[in-house]
Amino acid sequence: MSSFKELFIVRHAKSSWDYENISDIDRPLKLKGIRDAYEMARRIKIERKIPDLMISSPAIRALHTADIFMRVLEDKYSKLKIDERLYGSGVGVIKKLLAEQTNSIKVLMIFGHNPDFSELATVLSGSSYLELISCGVAYLKFETSDWSSVSHENIKEFKIDSPKNENLV
Repeated sequence: MSSFKELFIVRHAKSSWDYENISDIDRPLKLKGIRDAYEMARRIKIERKIPDLMISSPAIRALHTADIFMRVLEDKYSKLKIDERLYGSGVGVIKKLLAEQTNSIKVLMIFGHNPDFSELATVLSGSSYLELISCGVAYLKFETSDWSSVSHENIKEFKIDSPKNENLV
């Protein structure tokens, strides 16, 4: 019997540059970003792919995006973790974070930033370079029972969606 791991890579929604003298990590979402996050979470809810765990960057824009997804998916906040490694640490570090996840987790959703998230989706899918736009979602399904072995070599399904698309993830 085959076993699968499913990964959602969610780039944070559109952020605001309207505030002077705040650090990058504290930048909030724009109203458009908030609306887009609600729409993308709604699409995932329709597909009934509820994550076992969500991990977010500590940046306000990523956390707010994750919070919206939690509410739309009607999930428990105990399933949301914050990990500073999702804030500009690079693809290698993010892959290590994935490999550390317990294998009882079947569906994982991570929230973070570019360029790392576009590169991660590219590497794990085996695609030529792709760009996750703001609130873009990459969905990857791997035929494996172990998070440490997810790679383009065992990918069984790959979809990408964004607020600009009409397609469901």
